[in-house]
Amino acid sequence: QRFPVEPSMRLVVDVIEYCQQEVPSFYPISISGYHIREAGSTAAQEIAFTLADGIAYMEACKNRGLDLVAVGRRLSFFFNSHNQLFEEIAKFRAARRMWANICRTRFGLTDDKACQLRFHSQTGGSTLQAMEPSNNVVRVTIQAIAAVLGGTQSLHTNGWDEALSLPSEEAASLALRTQQIIATESGIPDSVDPLGGSPFIEELTDGIEKEALSLIEDIDERGGMIHAIRDGFARRAIEDSAYRAQLDQDSGVSTPVGVERDGEIPEAPFSVDPAVEAMRKSSLEKHRENRDNDLVQNHLVKVEEAARGEVNMIPVMINALESGCTLGEICSALTGVFGEFQDHG
Repeated sequence: QRFPVEPSMRLVVDVIEYCQQEVPSFYPISISGYHIREAGSTAAQEIAFTLADGIAYMEACKNRGLDLVAVGRRLSFFFNSHNQLFEEIAKFRAARRMWANICRTRFGLTDDKACQLRFHSQTGGSTLQAMEPSNNVVRVTIQAIAAVLGGTQSLHTNGWDEALSLPSEEAASLALRTQQIIATESGIPDSVDPLGGSPFIEELTDGIEKEALSLIEDIDERGGMIHAIRDGFARRAIEDSAYRAQLDQDSGVSTPVGVERDGEIPEAPFSVDPAVEAMRKSSLEKHRENRDNDLVQNHLVKVEEAARGEVNMIPVMINALESGCTLGEICSALTGVFGEFQDHG
């Protein structure tokens, strides 16, 4: 995160407002919990912090005067899917139920589509192992099945060799085929919520929901998710969970299959060609040489002026980009006004 929390929130709401007016069928943001889980959170923490982010976005949109039904119909979420099959299924089920209730009780929405939890899932990158990496094919398959059984709308399956580098073409193809086999040959997507009603799954779902709601209550008591990020509460909670999980792995309680203390790690299948980096640098230099740099500076000043004011910044930034400004230059201009995020974790 580059900017402090408040201006970051302003930019998000600017995007939502702009898209609501100009491209109303577009989904402007994906509220992510993936990175939260990758950093070491528990399943309950992942959905609690992600939905708390969603609450903060909805409240900011309400304060801006936006139509919350229109906003709710165009929010999407992004979750991780890990190895614990039933826990992950229950996590997704709990998140769907929680968000619907949040939209109805907190924000008074009655439109069913505005209360839906639309979410994308990606299999857990942090669960992939560099030792005996072919075992990751099984891990990815379990995680993908959990996401589908939990009701995901879209899915990304990782390549089995991504613990080593960017995936090889073979690994990327197998990851795609894994999805396609689940979709067309397994019968798993043929039923909605096929494990619903199972006493075990319902108890797991209730338990995760209860734990996540308790965390959201703690966040509310702190003044909301913006304050929980600013004072380091969310980061400390995630770090504590990550530390405990690492202790379990180091002690042998939860050592991944195939991982040995002195095991060998295969050579990475992918490396970046230095020539590609040189080509991109050359392209950027030529762009800067051939543009109207007086016009660029004029637009960067306008970006700074907009950042100091209260106007929606998206049209200003679009004009700046069309004039030849680079994304890095625009971010630098915004940093000059907003400052940079200071982590108090």
